Amino acid sequence: MSRPLDIALIQTRTPATADAALAHVEPLIREAAAGGARFILTPEGTNLLEQRRDRRGLAITDEDQDVAVTGLRRLAAELGVWLLIGSAIVRSGHPADDRAANRSLLIDAHGTITGRYDKLHVFDVDLPNGETYRESASIRPGDAAGLTQTPWGLLGMTVCYDLRFPHLFRQLARAGACMISVPAAFTVPTGQAHWETLLRARAIETGCFVLAPAQGGPHEDGRRTWGRSTVVGPWGEVIAHVDHDAPCVLHAQLDMAAVEKARASIPQLLHDRDFAPPR
Repeated sequence: MSRPLDIALIQTRTPATADAALAHVEPLIREAAAGGARFILTPEGTNLLEQRRDRRGLAITDEDQDVAVTGLRRLAAELGVWLLIGSAIVRSGHPADDRAANRSLLIDAHGTITGRYDKLHVFDVDLPNGETYRESASIRPGDAAGLTQTPWGLLGMTVCYDLRFPHLFRQLARAGACMISVPAAFTVPTGQAHWETLLRARAIETGCFVLAPAQGGPHEDGRRTWGRSTVVGPWGEVIAHVDHDAPCVLHAQLDMAAVEKARASIPQLLHDRDFAPPR
C-alpha cells in the first residue's frame, strides 16, 4: 500500500507588494514543511493583492523578475518540497495587451517551474452589497487548460472563478487529473453562500481531490476575502478545512487510491454522450 501524500494549504492575507507578500507567506510555508508536507499550495494572488490601478501598475513585473516568485522558487528548492503558487499577478507577456496574467505556477523540489496556467475565467460583477469587480479590466484571461505531472499523479490547475465552470473540471478529470487545485480569493458574500458547496460538487463530479487554499480577511486595497481553505476528497467528503479567515497552515493526508475507488463506484467519466443542444 502506498504512503499517503502529506499536503498543506497555506491561507494568507496577502499584502499589496511582492516583497511584503514573500515576507508574509514564507514563514507559513516553512511551518508547513516542518510539519511534514511534501506538497504545499498557496492561494490566488500569492505575490500581491492590489486592485487600485495606479498602485497595481507599479507593483506588477515580469514573472522571472517578481520578488515573490523567485523567492518561492528558492524556498521550494531549500525545503525540498513541491510548491504550487496558487497564482501570481505578473505581466502577461503579450505585446498587444497590457493587462496582467493571473498565473498559477507549479514548482518542483528543485525550484524549477514545471507547470503554468493562466486563469481562464475572469470575474466581472456588481454585488448587491455595493462591491464591484472588473477583473477583465486588468487581467488577460488564458486560453488553455492546465494539466501538469507531479510525483503523485496529474494535477489539474484552476484559479478561483474557474470553480463555477464544471466543464473545465470534467475535462481535466477525463484527461487524467487525480487532483485539482482551486487557489482562490473569494468575496465574503459569494464565499459564504457557495464556496464549500461548489468545491464538494466539483470533487463529486470528477472523482478528484479538490485542493482549495484561500485568501482571508481584510486586505490593504480595501477588499475582504472569505478564507475557509478546504480539502475535499473524491467522494465529496471534506477531509480538512479552516473555519476562519486568518492566515494559517492546513495539513491533510491524501490516499490516492481513493480516486480510483470513487470512480469505480460511479464511473460517470465514462458515460458522457453527445446530444443535440436545447432549442
